Amino acid sequence: MKRPVADELELLIRARYPILYLVTPEEGRVREIVGSVARRRNKKLFEWSVTTGLAPAGTPIQSTKGKNPATRDPLVALDQVIESVEPALFLLLDFHPFLARTNYAVVRRLKEIAIHLRNSYKTILLCGPVLEVPPELEKEITVVDLPLPGVAELATLLDQITEEVRENHQLSIDLDARGREELLKAALGLTLTEAENVFARILVEDGRLDGSDVCQVYAEKKQILRKTGLLEYYESREEFGQVGGLESLKEWLGKRQAAFTDEARAFGLPAPKGVLLLGVQGCGKSLCAKAVSGLWRMPLLRLDVGRMFGSLVGSSEENMRRAIRIAESVAPAILWIDEIVKALAGTAGSGSTDGGTTARVFGTLLTWLSEKSSSVFVIATANDISSLPPELLRKGRFDEIFFVDLPCAEERAEIVRIHLERRERPAGGFDLPAIAAASEGFSGAEIEESIISALYDVFSVGRDLETRDVLAAIRQTVPLSRTMGEGLARLRGWAEGRARPASIARPGSKAPAGRRLEL
Repeated sequence: MKRPVADELELLIRARYPILYLVTPEEGRVREIVGSVARRRNKKLFEWSVTTGLAPAGTPIQSTKGKNPATRDPLVALDQVIESVEPALFLLLDFHPFLARTNYAVVRRLKEIAIHLRNSYKTILLCGPVLEVPPELEKEITVVDLPLPGVAELATLLDQITEEVRENHQLSIDLDARGREELLKAALGLTLTEAENVFARILVEDGRLDGSDVCQVYAEKKQILRKTGLLEYYESREEFGQVGGLESLKEWLGKRQAAFTDEARAFGLPAPKGVLLLGVQGCGKSLCAKAVSGLWRMPLLRLDVGRMFGSLVGSSEENMRRAIRIAESVAPAILWIDEIVKALAGTAGSGSTDGGTTARVFGTLLTWLSEKSSSVFVIATANDISSLPPELLRKGRFDEIFFVDLPCAEERAEIVRIHLERRERPAGGFDLPAIAAASEGFSGAEIEESIISALYDVFSVGRDLETRDVLAAIRQTVPLSRTMGEGLARLRGWAEGRARPASIARPGSKAPAGRRLEL
């Protein structure tokens, strides 16, 4: 079990590690953690920034007592570290700009100080949002990652806010055990400051904080993603009631809805890894990804692999790693990789086409899919995965592979009903079995487009929609299953025995006729 950051820092300080580098934007948490270590070890704590210089920790920003303006210069501040004779910790905030190769004097001075600190009771702690370690200091600096607050820290913050709210009768917090758990899990991925801000904003706006405010917390996460540009946050308004058919897939996803709770962890269940949806275009794969977000009340993040590829050597792999870190920081979440075939097909020839960049990006994704322990559920969609390397398809990357075929007659009738009622046309006024029979071989998207086309037709003549109008639009449409019959037969042949059907077979239902080719 990984030890807390405070204990790890104290261990390294006791072992006389000279320079520790804490990678985090949360200076407030760092001050509290380092301050607690300094008190336990009976050491003084000094802070430095380029605007205030070196001063005892806790010195008010407006105070001049104890401050030496000359120590704003990093070299002067480092000289002060050497001259200090008492046991102390020196917290240098945002020192990374001075570690560039052009600041060779600062880099050299730090290297000399590192040798001096090994024989003293002093330690330098660098704190910054990015990691900048010059080669000259790689052997002198020890990097310590400060993870984002966990449920325990967020719970402490929520308890503090609850105590403060009790004194204000205009505000209230109404959280039962389940609502509290959902709210805290939704806040995972936020810094303590961000979580405090969003809780305060909800209280100011609504006057109360309860379990229904999970969506407000997700809106805060949306702001985080907007700053990165690597992932796209989808506002999911779809529900499973808007997905026709696919009962087997719906049942499978429904059973995993509660698998992200503490109760599931106590039961021994790991967090679900993800699902790969293979199937015919327009049959609801992407719609399912959006509907899962609404069902599970989790943010939906869309990964566009095309955005990962940069012009600089190594930037593509780093972009992928960064996108993964961002997804994990807002967990629990759903990561949607749409059209994974187009993004990562051709990895076998990557060495001769792009210097191996695609293969390395693909390898980064594969490693993460196998080893991830965070509550990020991956939904990948593809129209044809026969060109993808087999290592993506083995068990362990995804929990299951589903094949989404063309809808059967009952499913087509359900799809027709959904799209009619979405456009405020009561399904009872239409002959659904006739429309379902006429649309044999149609995908859900093609059925929807036929209804929209019929609406255009009747709107132009000034009357309302009838069954005959939908049937006429269907007769004028050539479905993809006819124009690409051979490809569909090949896809079905590949999926048979390799993927689980997304729909439950109904008596008397059959797939549309198509030529079976011997390949």
